[in-house]
Amino acid sequence: MTHGIHSYDPLHSAKQRIDALRTEIRRHDYLYYVKNRPEISDDAYDRLFQELSQLETTYPDLVTPDSPTQRVGAGPQTDLKKVQHERPMLSLDSIMKTDDVRAFDTRVRRELGRELDRDLGQEAIYYTAEPKFDGLSVELVYEGGRFTRGATRGDGITGEDVTINLRTLRSLPLQLQAEPDLPAHLVVRGEVYMRLDEFQALNRRIAERGDEPFANPRNAASGALRQLDSKMTAERPLVVTCYEIMAQSGHLVSTHWEELDRLAAWGLPVPSLRRRGASIEEVIAFHAETASARDELPFEIDGVVVKLDRRDWQALLGEKSRSPRWAIAYKFAARKEVTQVQDIVVSVGRTGTLTPMALLKPVDVGGVTISRATLHNADEVARKDVRVGDTVKVERAGDVIPAIAERIPVPEQQRADPFRMPEHCPVCGSAVAREGAYSYCSGKAACPAQVKGSLEHFASKYALNIAGLGRKTAAQLVESGLVNNLADLFALTKDQLLTLEGFADRSASMFMEALERSKHVSLERFLYGLGIRQVGEHTAKVLSRWFGSLDAIMAADHAAFERVHEIGPEIASSLESFFQETHNREIIDRLRRLGLSIVMEGGHDPGRPRALAGKVFVFTGGLSQVSRDDAKRRVEAAGARVTSSVSKRTDYVVVGIDPGSKLDDAKRLGVATLTESEFLVLLERA
Repeated sequence: MTHGIHSYDPLHSAKQRIDALRTEIRRHDYLYYVKNRPEISDDAYDRLFQELSQLETTYPDLVTPDSPTQRVGAGPQTDLKKVQHERPMLSLDSIMKTDDVRAFDTRVRRELGRELDRDLGQEAIYYTAEPKFDGLSVELVYEGGRFTRGATRGDGITGEDVTINLRTLRSLPLQLQAEPDLPAHLVVRGEVYMRLDEFQALNRRIAERGDEPFANPRNAASGALRQLDSKMTAERPLVVTCYEIMAQSGHLVSTHWEELDRLAAWGLPVPSLRRRGASIEEVIAFHAETASARDELPFEIDGVVVKLDRRDWQALLGEKSRSPRWAIAYKFAARKEVTQVQDIVVSVGRTGTLTPMALLKPVDVGGVTISRATLHNADEVARKDVRVGDTVKVERAGDVIPAIAERIPVPEQQRADPFRMPEHCPVCGSAVAREGAYSYCSGKAACPAQVKGSLEHFASKYALNIAGLGRKTAAQLVESGLVNNLADLFALTKDQLLTLEGFADRSASMFMEALERSKHVSLERFLYGLGIRQVGEHTAKVLSRWFGSLDAIMAADHAAFERVHEIGPEIASSLESFFQETHNREIIDRLRRLGLSIVMEGGHDPGRPRALAGKVFVFTGGLSQVSRDDAKRRVEAAGARVTSSVSKRTDYVVVGIDPGSKLDDAKRLGVATLTESEFLVLLERA
């Protein structure tokens, strides 16, 4: 045997070189995409990448999912699977006026003061402000620092699995940097978008091959990320920026500013343009600076996101049904372009509201072709003095909804007569009534436009969620005379459906099955689906939890509605008016006779009185007999609500194993405490 001589192991040597190349390539990806500070030329980078590819081709057993070479895309998928988000991906309330931003600060101070049981006065409250990217929101999941799953926002609760496509983004690290605080489990929220120069180059290539170019970068990014073939995604110049830790194992940072720093330390791209201010005025100044530099930025933004910096205070303020109370989207003034009004028509909505609409000579506004714009109401038309044939300046309000900003006078132009709202509904001919600034069709159920709109709303995703019942089908059902009100929907037969265009045996069967499934509906969804004026998803949920049954709601008067937390006099009047209308009550009674079963979320008996309605619970310590989520669900199903901190408004503090400072707060404020067993007994009796 020969001593002192080691045999050459090509596999071991290749693995060492592959590991070194991957580390080096990841570092250069981080410097280029995150830090915007490249150290080597594109040619040098390509040589490193080519060497790694050749080694992995020679040694395929050494290929790993997080290798930089695995970004090129996999084979086509048959569909995009639905995935549940670990935490709801909320949207933001949008505002544009500076006074509204100051009002947001005032509300934050008032509600924080109430929760903390002290007057904040002029105490400094820190906010962070960062760009609001105009892209596609995504959820990114890392296990042990390795990227394992990515999904689109979808409806905020459920999204589409786009993991394979996200792997193609070079700005997204597949392996995070091993900092000391890197959690074993991490869920991050980010935005996928295209840089403007790369979007223009993409559109140029598309146009040169004779295809229709994209209207704007957001549409291009959304289409690319949702491709079934990830190789097509890899060809699109997508980038991602991360801005929120949605969930993680281990220690949480105390502020959003630290959160962004932590994400950056782990190697994730975060907004480089951001500011932390000790007052709302600093946020307003940042917004003005960003707006003035907007056209010089390499990407499209439509405003600034403003967040309360302290995470514990974010938890105190909590959330509404679809948006946080501690953050807003402070939008930019809309971009404006000039065009001509070709006609003014009046549309009739599901509640009978008549809305004047300007039909425009098509014009491009911020990458979107606009051919019509709302004029809101007769007063708005008169104030702007808009007439057919006028030259106008068009904007996308909040960069989304087309609107006419102003009329541009044209010298010596012979103008048309002033616009006037019709005296009769353009759809059914019923008399038009005026209520405040708005005009309404008095036809109600006799107006096909209102029935169509009501039907479509009743079947929508957040109401009864009836698959297959969209605008086109709703119009067919009403125009054919098969459906004249909501109850008629559940009297439909398969044979009747087969008389409609587009319905065959299978599609008619599927539609009938969807109707049958929708007959078991929660009270809050049913209330929302009724389309009561000023009653949206959140108000429907509040009413459902307060009253506990449809019968109790239908029996309530104006005073009873006003006693409900978050219900004001206008909503109370709307509710009382709706349920006192004989026609509405007859439709609800018929819906029940046709088999509609209205229940509380969580299986609560809607006829059972709810003694916990309006009560406020706080939990501290661990629970052994039920999970915290299940306890919260049962409390809310009983009509009460759960908050994260103890205040004078708290009714009960449920004390579990190893309670925290909330127990001390309860004793100090004289709030009743319950053991877990006492809490469960109380729920059973409620």
